[in-house]
Amino acid sequence: MEIYISEEDVLRNIQNKFHEVYPYLKLEFYLCPHDQGKGTANNKKLPADTPIEEIRLIHSFGWIDIGEHRTVAEVERDFYRDMGLAIQVFRRSRNGWLQTTRTDELSLEKQNLLGRESLIAGTEKEAPVQPAD
Repeated sequence: MEIYISEEDVLRNIQNKFHEVYPYLKLEFYLCPHDQGKGTANNKKLPADTPIEEIRLIHSFGWIDIGEHRTVAEVERDFYRDMGLAIQVFRRSRNGWLQTTRTDELSLEKQNLLGRESLIAGTEKEAPVQPAD
């Protein structure tokens, strides 16, 4: 699976394309890249309606591979190296969204599954025990 990024894109379009493929993951864009295993401060996050031509360092267009076997670290690196876009992948959890800083080595497929499982675990309630006759 690949995402096409054009010169005219806004961040929201890229976020939506990614989220369609991975419903329990999301992308956030930042002013500068983060080190692997480190988080990014919320005050560096860019608004979703930002045109990419205003923020990226490399002015090219093309495809970014977001295949299920790619790791978060690989995808984050490719966005920055190939497009000049600093991103952070977030995973859904019971309590909101988590930066995947400690699990950057996991594949997108595994991250998405973990997000799905955390929501399912949060909604499951133990069934009441039926009294014996």
